[in-house]
Amino acid sequence: MDLERERGITIKARAVRTTYHAKNGISYQLNLIDTPGHVDFNYEVSRSLAACEGVLLLVDVAQGVEAQTIANASLALEHDLTVLSILNKIDLPNADIDGTKKQIEDVIGIDTFDALQVSAKEGDGVQDVLEAIVTRIPAPHGNENSPLKALIMDSWFDDYQGVIVLTRVIDGSITSGLKLQVVSTGKVVTVGEVGIFTPKREKSAVLNAGEVGYVVCGIKRIGDITIGDTLTEAARPTANPCPGYREPKPMVFCGLYSSDTEYFEDLRDSLEKLRLNDASIRYEPENSLALGFGFRCGFLGLLHMEIIQERLEREYGLDLISTMPTVVYKVTLTDNSIIEVDNPAKLPDPHHMLGVEEPYVDATIMTPEAYIGPLLTLCQERRGSQNSLTYTGIGRVLLSYRLPLNEIVLDFYDRLKSCTQGYASFDYEFAGYQPANVVKVNILVNGEMVDALSFVAPREVAPFRARRLAERMKEEIPQQLYEVAIQATIGHKIIVRETVKALRKDVTAKCYGGDITRKRKLWAKQKEGKKRMKQVGRVTIPQQAFLALLKINN
Repeated sequence: MDLERERGITIKARAVRTTYHAKNGISYQLNLIDTPGHVDFNYEVSRSLAACEGVLLLVDVAQGVEAQTIANASLALEHDLTVLSILNKIDLPNADIDGTKKQIEDVIGIDTFDALQVSAKEGDGVQDVLEAIVTRIPAPHGNENSPLKALIMDSWFDDYQGVIVLTRVIDGSITSGLKLQVVSTGKVVTVGEVGIFTPKREKSAVLNAGEVGYVVCGIKRIGDITIGDTLTEAARPTANPCPGYREPKPMVFCGLYSSDTEYFEDLRDSLEKLRLNDASIRYEPENSLALGFGFRCGFLGLLHMEIIQERLEREYGLDLISTMPTVVYKVTLTDNSIIEVDNPAKLPDPHHMLGVEEPYVDATIMTPEAYIGPLLTLCQERRGSQNSLTYTGIGRVLLSYRLPLNEIVLDFYDRLKSCTQGYASFDYEFAGYQPANVVKVNILVNGEMVDALSFVAPREVAPFRARRLAERMKEEIPQQLYEVAIQATIGHKIIVRETVKALRKDVTAKCYGGDITRKRKLWAKQKEGKKRMKQVGRVTIPQQAFLALLKINN
């Protein structure tokens, strides 16, 4: 993807097949999957692990174990997979091989006695890795004579061929012309083409048990396929379908709107096609007085949100406006019922609520010792409580904090990288809900509430954030012929006001001397006109005002 090359990160897991001629003279077929490392794309990793027999755990000997390494290694061990420890970048002058081995054993708990030492840049040790794969990782145990059982790992939409499915065949085989059944929906389809990635897409005659490849079966309706579902033969279905994937839980929500309301249907179609390729997106229609019709979308994190928005704009040619990201709050109402609120505009009034709970996460941060001070300060500012602080050797520290998710979704990751010069790594997992003292801040422009700009914040910092937002909006909203009031309220109390001054037209420019009463009449007429205009005039808020909201904490 263009986005992956520009940002230097992996976003989508990719499968590829290659043939390796081992030292014992036997040729082996290797099906490899490259997975992302960022915490927001953890769902891609868990999906890939469900289709594998073993993993290569790559650790940079100059950087040591990172936060994502711990999380992904734990996932692999939960799946009972064979783990090969690989120490990469041994050619670097600051490589600490012994220290990294000790770190892997202490932090992850994996024995490094047989860890492989590799320089991918120089090509050193790559042969040993391939030999270790064929000797230490077990081969698939599929039975080609059993009824077909294939796991749907991924899918995407092609304008000419419909839905294309990436699948791992567990039992049986898939050939062109075979009638398949999607287990969950009962949909019966006919296979038009099967093939593999080498990494280029290549047709093949058959996909046998243990192989990974793609299947084209003419599915036109996007809802007929679900990632994690099972494909089986319609005439001889399997008795034990795959258990599927754990449903991803969105952590961050925001509203996505087309800048032109005419393109609402295009946005709907684009989201449907994108969800086929990324099952972790959630969306439902919503209506905003300020922005018109759009969708409330759920994402796994802030980077995930940015990537999805960019993909919609690049791949589908949309021009989008996104509202401020927020998290899901649990609200206990006065009748003791509990509701979940993912949109600040829907948070009930304070006198209808008994209490609010916000989500917390357990964050794991790996950092060089030199930056521990600024990191502790940052976590304290974000209302965090320290769980542990461990020195892991080779000058690195493992820091564990419990943090409110709401404090992470704005700019925590950017601040983390800034105060550690990019050396720290960050990972988190959901840790439940805790009581919170938060309030809803409403933004009014000329007395009209702009629901898309409402936000929820801790009571003690709400006035500060509201002030910053009002100041930014004052810069962004163009001057009108009348005064524009920008106000922030908590309940019915106004806490902030900024005013966009009116454009002043010199109506007395044509008066050259003479009686002052002439000028006074013109000024009075102008004043009356402005007063009438203010009563009927509406202010169009430009997209920059919504973008300013995302950058408010900077």
